[in-house]
Amino acid sequence: MVAFTLRRLLSTILVLWAVVTLTFFAIRLLPGDPVTVLISQGGGSAEDIADLRQKLGLDDPLPIQYLRFLANLVRGDLGTSLVGRRPVSVAIAEQLPHTLALATSATLISVVVGILLGVLAATHEGSWVDQLCITLAVLGVSIPILLSGLLFILLFSLVLGWLPATGQGTWRHLVMPSMVLSLASTGTIARLVRTQMLEVLPQEYVTVARAKGLQERVIFWRHALRNALIPIVTVVGLQFGALLGGTVVTESLFSRRGLGRLVVDAISWKDYPLVQGVVILGAAIYVIVNLVVDLSYGLLDPRIRRR
Repeated sequence: MVAFTLRRLLSTILVLWAVVTLTFFAIRLLPGDPVTVLISQGGGSAEDIADLRQKLGLDDPLPIQYLRFLANLVRGDLGTSLVGRRPVSVAIAEQLPHTLALATSATLISVVVGILLGVLAATHEGSWVDQLCITLAVLGVSIPILLSGLLFILLFSLVLGWLPATGQGTWRHLVMPSMVLSLASTGTIARLVRTQMLEVLPQEYVTVARAKGLQERVIFWRHALRNALIPIVTVVGLQFGALLGGTVVTESLFSRRGLGRLVVDAISWKDYPLVQGVVILGAAIYVIVNLVVDLSYGLLDPRIRRR
């Protein structure tokens, strides 16, 4: 288990380094100059632009900027926002709780609803219930977040008046964005649960459980589903990372604060440090969640440790 853990830690570090490097150079390939954008707002001259570039260190060669960025990152310094002129870590800390609340609630919805749909489809294989559950799962995966969000706003806010369309502040403001964000993950989990359940139900231990006279609901939920959930743990970790990325569209659509809107504004202002900080944080959360899932998977299945 120690060797398995060390291998996963090494791969996690390499992935983070690759994300940091790609983000650093990719953001600088975007058209436009952040210094020009900042100075143009105040009507500065060419001399002012050159002076500000020198103060920000943007006139140094890219390799020098990259090494300086890595050195600061190792010390936990994400830099200072070019627009807000405050530490990037502070700006992120203000918005992170809103994004985590949205992603976590969407994950819970997708897990609960996805498992229910998958179990219903597997236990009614070939019936209209199975077809309905699969259809709902496919629709959830296929419909873009922007379209499903507009449909939810039209139905639950404008027609029924049950939920507020935009903003945040109460749990009612969180329900509709969470439901919209969870649709794709719900469909993925539902199809996987159905597949795993159909593989588990014909197993001998399920037949023995039926021979003992156990109720079907006990067999399904306590025996079959418990073994079918082992690979689903990995998928849930991957889906949580995907949901963090999906908050960009959802937060913009429902006018919510969070990392999604923060990075959109930062890109429009060419705020290099802020974009880098948000992307690095998202990547770090993603790989850490998957590291935890890998380690838990290794504990559940000892064969994984030998790979």
